[in-house]
Amino acid sequence: MSKEKNIVLTEEQEAANREAMQGLIENPTRNQILRFIIPSAIGVFIFLCPIWADGNMTIPLGVISNWLAGFTGAAAKQLVFTVVSISCVMSLICTLGKPGFARNEDGLMHSLFVTTPVFLVIRCLGCVVASMLMFGIGPEWIRSADTGGTMQSLMGTLIAWFFAASFLIPLLLEYGIMDYVGTLVRGALRPLFRLPGRAAVDLLASWIGNCNVGVVLTSTQYEEGYYTARESVLIASCFSAVSLPFCLVVAAMLKVDQYFLQFYGILCLVGVLSVVIMCRIWPLNGKYKDEYYAPVGQKINEIEPKGIKKTHWAFAQAVTKAQSGPSFAELMKKGISMFLNILFTLVPVTMCVGTFALILSTYTPVFDWIGTPFRYYFQLLGVPEAAAAAPGAVVGFADQFIPCIICAKIASVKTRFIIGILSLVQIIYMSEVGSIMIASKMPVNILDLIIIFLEKTIIAIPLIVLFTNLFMNF
Repeated sequence: MSKEKNIVLTEEQEAANREAMQGLIENPTRNQILRFIIPSAIGVFIFLCPIWADGNMTIPLGVISNWLAGFTGAAAKQLVFTVVSISCVMSLICTLGKPGFARNEDGLMHSLFVTTPVFLVIRCLGCVVASMLMFGIGPEWIRSADTGGTMQSLMGTLIAWFFAASFLIPLLLEYGIMDYVGTLVRGALRPLFRLPGRAAVDLLASWIGNCNVGVVLTSTQYEEGYYTARESVLIASCFSAVSLPFCLVVAAMLKVDQYFLQFYGILCLVGVLSVVIMCRIWPLNGKYKDEYYAPVGQKINEIEPKGIKKTHWAFAQAVTKAQSGPSFAELMKKGISMFLNILFTLVPVTMCVGTFALILSTYTPVFDWIGTPFRYYFQLLGVPEAAAAAPGAVVGFADQFIPCIICAKIASVKTRFIIGILSLVQIIYMSEVGSIMIASKMPVNILDLIIIFLEKTIIAIPLIVLFTNLFMNF
């Protein structure tokens, strides 16, 4: 292992270095290096490399997931009903009946179907909603294309995304790329966002790729001991953004796609600046502890020993990590386990919470009432048609499409431009991201998400207006 030049180490430092290097591969063979490079390169390509497909910019994971969604789309109603029904029935049996096959806390059946009373009720409600949609019974406000129908279609697509991601996420997590990048960029991420360096790959995958996959990636890292509770909630709530193709869709819906380069540039700029602020205020700074997931504990050490080059330390960690990466058979087994956990725990919760959030948005004036203060906020900042834009500032908490729908008819191009960026910066929405976070093991609840959403909105609006005024000329 190479050392920095002109550094004289004490005996204590030499001893500390030997202890730090214990178990690490200092002089890897060609095969050991390839075991790090090949899976990691494939993972980076699948999750992070922009490509053009069918005339749109996307990532390879998007192409794979959309291809799978083509098979699930026609049977979305039956598929969602089957998944949610199995989850409901088995959760009732395993949680209330406590049969022998579900008593092992480390077993798959326990992790899938033994849950808390609150989530047991939510899974049952999700089953009720799916049953109404399947058989065409019950109130129209539940079965409407704007509420339950939207969620049903969305779940069919998400199942395809989750299936692909479950088998591919280990390429980023298990073969050393996050350890390598984390050690190299720790010096930048820690002062900016108060996050470990390994989060860099997660942040990019979450920002460029699918937002739901980003939340699952972050949740997995938390459960495996690589993020603290605070770090996991911060990343999931502030970086799990929508994919680049979705940004194009939003811009097109609001008829500002001719300004897409400026649109996306301001979105990224505001996204970064808002997180710099958000990570330093409550609840993301103060409520969640810097403690690792209890059953696992801390599994991260990015600080290189004194006198050893950072690049060499990062490479040794990455190569060593790759040697313990799963074989193909283990990769398949882990993928199946991850997919089943997502299928039977996240899908029912998302179906229930997302549907009722859309009901509130579509059939009640709740979001109009909440949006009233934002009318004055927009007026203060000189945003045209402030009254029409105000509901769009808060309705995104239910679903990210709704601000675009209700603000598409606003005459002012500037206001549509601002609302489009705001809807993408807000990130948390209960039809997908929020529900998945609540269903995960991250220590977050719906009240936390409401507070984070409102804080992000209040912080982002003046930044968006400022940069729009600076860089655009409407």
